[in-house]
Amino acid sequence: MRGNKFCFDLRYLLVVAALAFIYIQMRLFATQSEYVDRLAAAIEAENHCTSQTRLLIDKISQQQGRVVALEEQMKRQDQECRQLRALVQDLESKGIKKLIGDVQMPVAAVVVMACSRADYLEKTIKSILKYQSSVASKYPLFISQDGSNPDVRKLALSYDQLTYMQHLDFEPVHTERPGELVAYYKIARHYKWALDQLFHKHNFSRVIILEDDMEIAADFFDYFEAGATLLDRDKLQNAYSQCPKYNIFYILVVNIPGRLWPFLLGMTMDKGSSSKILVSYILLPPFGMVVMSFLLNSFPVSLEMFIG
Repeated sequence: MRGNKFCFDLRYLLVVAALAFIYIQMRLFATQSEYVDRLAAAIEAENHCTSQTRLLIDKISQQQGRVVALEEQMKRQDQECRQLRALVQDLESKGIKKLIGDVQMPVAAVVVMACSRADYLEKTIKSILKYQSSVASKYPLFISQDGSNPDVRKLALSYDQLTYMQHLDFEPVHTERPGELVAYYKIARHYKWALDQLFHKHNFSRVIILEDDMEIAADFFDYFEAGATLLDRDKLQNAYSQCPKYNIFYILVVNIPGRLWPFLLGMTMDKGSSSKILVSYILLPPFGMVVMSFLLNSFPVSLEMFIG
């Protein structure tokens, strides 16, 4: 009886042990399968990473090749720049730069001082352009308007052959002496502003000033070009005149920085009579006002000087 029971218990234990062994084996198999799957995924990821790395290396190699090519190109360009720089220096040493500068340098700017007379200004512009077109590079034309008259502004802007400037001054005028006209001070401010624009902003060395009711003669620009040459040649001369009927006195007026010239005055001397005070016009260098005359329809117009 006991022997049979012992055999039954042993068989039971063996069955339990077999089941436990089978379960353990199944768990081990499942774990190994999961591990194999993970390993396969890791290997696949590694292969993908390796592939991407190789692609990146290829791109880097290509970029490095481009960098090397760009460096070589930059070296060639630097070498070309040095050669060009040496060529420019050689040309400068031979006087080419000075020659070009002399050809392009204008003789003088021509500025017409205008305010509100559009009809007169139109005649003046047409008269100037009639003789200025062939020498426009030597005598650039400017219109300087004092104030905001719309007709004058519209007329000036309608011409492509000139440069328009506008002076707007709203500051009150305080005269230095009783009885002086405020208009002279306003005119002087306009002249000073226009000359500052032309001498300092546009860097001209000479300026020919006209008013808006002038018509010039055919030899106007030839006369000024000859006069400029003489002034450059002989610094002691103030100006020159071709007029046989008048002794025109030319006075060098030195500009005082920061001071406005209160009024305009010109003087000529008739050979056959007494002195005359006439309106006049000027050709100016940058650091002083050297006055010159010109012929207006074969009659002399005297010189304009600023007197303070």
